[in-house]
Amino acid sequence: MPAIDKFERPVFSLRISITNRCNVRCFYCHHDGILPQSYEMTPNEIYRVSKVAADIGVRKIRLSGGEPLIRNDIVEIVQKISDIGFKDISLTTNGTLLGKYAEQLKAAGLNRVNVSFDTLNPETYRFITKKDYSKKAKDGIEKASEVGLYPVKINMVVMKGINDNEIWDMFHFCKENNAILQLIELLKTDNQSNSRFFSEYHFKMDELEEELIQRADEVKTRQFMQDRKKYFIEDGEIEVVKPMDNTEFCKNCTRIRITPDGKIKPCLLRNDNLVDLIEPMRNGYSDEELKKLFLDAIQNREPFFKDNC
Repeated sequence: MPAIDKFERPVFSLRISITNRCNVRCFYCHHDGILPQSYEMTPNEIYRVSKVAADIGVRKIRLSGGEPLIRNDIVEIVQKISDIGFKDISLTTNGTLLGKYAEQLKAAGLNRVNVSFDTLNPETYRFITKKDYSKKAKDGIEKASEVGLYPVKINMVVMKGINDNEIWDMFHFCKENNAILQLIELLKTDNQSNSRFFSEYHFKMDELEEELIQRADEVKTRQFMQDRKKYFIEDGEIEVVKPMDNTEFCKNCTRIRITPDGKIKPCLLRNDNLVDLIEPMRNGYSDEELKKLFLDAIQNREPFFKDNC
């Protein structure tokens, strides 16, 4: 049974940021400070964190970054986690190194991938990421689908005047590669240095969702995921992911996180209640003591947006 927080929300999903290094520089990224590699958890430490999480009822693991595939021990990390026996192991990537690793990751036990890929246009890709990796990312998506990492989900941050005219082209690209398209509404963050950034690039999804409803052969609602909709159109699939500043997101949150430097993060939207895990581990804490740190962190969870929660 999963651990339950004070608001009766089960915690059965763990996201581990295994690095905050990245090989692209997307201009909308949060750009948290880059940690030295020496601060990152080792494969054995990631295994131990995952094992303790499994002991308190976590069933799903997602590896993220930064760019997790920038770590040359990524296959070893996945293999160690896979040996624990989770129901689902997934990974979020920009796809540029996926062509190199997809087959090995599948063999190591990875189930599926989410690929951040905002445009099919190489020039637009260069504008967003500051890199000429468009073909590498496309090849990575195709390779992931080919080796059976299913489902491949494409995360497309929709931005006004940049890629909002590519939505249906991206949808057809996803259909061709047996992938699901997730259209992500631009998130306003404190890290955006230009105060006009959000208003300049924010693309409101309302009219698009009306179009999706009209075109869809079927619409399903995802429980525990903000009740967001899945639109099935011509043998393809689209989801619209809106910002998480709402009570539905908080009410249905089943996730806890580990930061790249080994701290438990009870809430995505807060940094003032982190629980250090890596230093106690390196100082000889037993698994039972680490489990208590996890359970303490879970009891620190509370809805960030509390109305009606």
